[in-house]
Amino acid sequence: MPHTTPVTVRDLEVRYRQRAALSGLSFEVERGELFGLLGPNGSGKSTLFRVLATLLPPSGGEARVWDMDVVEEAAAIRRRLGVVFQSAALDDMLTVRENLVHQGRLHGLRGRRLRERIGHLLERFRLTDRRDDRVGTLSGGLRRRVDLARGILHEPDLLLLDEPSTGLDPGARRDLWQELASLRQQAGLTILVTTHLMEEGERCDRVAILDEGLLVALAPPARLRAEIGGSVLIIQAEAPDTLRRQVEERLGLPARLVDGTVRIEHDTGHTLVPRLAEAFPERITSLTVQAPTLEDVFVHRTGHAFQDSDPAVSK
Repeated sequence: MPHTTPVTVRDLEVRYRQRAALSGLSFEVERGELFGLLGPNGSGKSTLFRVLATLLPPSGGEARVWDMDVVEEAAAIRRRLGVVFQSAALDDMLTVRENLVHQGRLHGLRGRRLRERIGHLLERFRLTDRRDDRVGTLSGGLRRRVDLARGILHEPDLLLLDEPSTGLDPGARRDLWQELASLRQQAGLTILVTTHLMEEGERCDRVAILDEGLLVALAPPARLRAEIGGSVLIIQAEAPDTLRRQVEERLGLPARLVDGTVRIEHDTGHTLVPRLAEAFPERITSLTVQAPTLEDVFVHRTGHAFQDSDPAVSK
């Protein structure tokens, strides 16, 4: 395999009429990496997914997969790309095996090679005893396993997954991520996944956080959380904006109003609890101290809650 970079994005823009779905994105995905695109609905992550999957041409800048342009060399990229969409790309009326056979033929697989590949994947994803079941009769977790098998049937070098755990129960979601970890370790796959779930972002080697088409953070999850400090205090009050101003004026603590709550980032947040309780006994209705999360990183970088993006801009 040539020594090229799996994904390179430079000053990427996508516009729908007068609205910018993506604005000036630049980043690279490293070989063998599990890379996450994290953002709320409307942040632009699915738009970026479509660009990398060669389904949507950018309006400006460039996107390259294995050093090939997503517009000019789309056919060559698709041969090395595995794609798993948010909604399973399966025929419910066909059996598990029939779905895989048709997918393999689309990629030029035939005969013994195709049979061996299907047999291997059925065993890997624990689907051998369900191979003759119609996909429409399967549970969400089993359907997602079939969809993953379909996505890697042709042995791609890069796997793109768009919100792969959508509709799965916690157990099926856990199984999915175990399979992804195994694929990367055993098959050497580079994996890029979009998600709006913080716990899934934590599973990635690096995470790119998107908000309204902008790249607002990019680093390993632990490094992003470390920039917040030791803890985050979340305070509820009947007049939160008044409390925020008083916290800053009387205690000299930087505070932020987010989604109707007062948030304070501090290295030793637990030491502030007595001071706050003593200073504002009648104003505070509840106070929580917690370790920083990726959601706190999002708030820190954007100034608003994770769900506040406008879904009309992009997906």
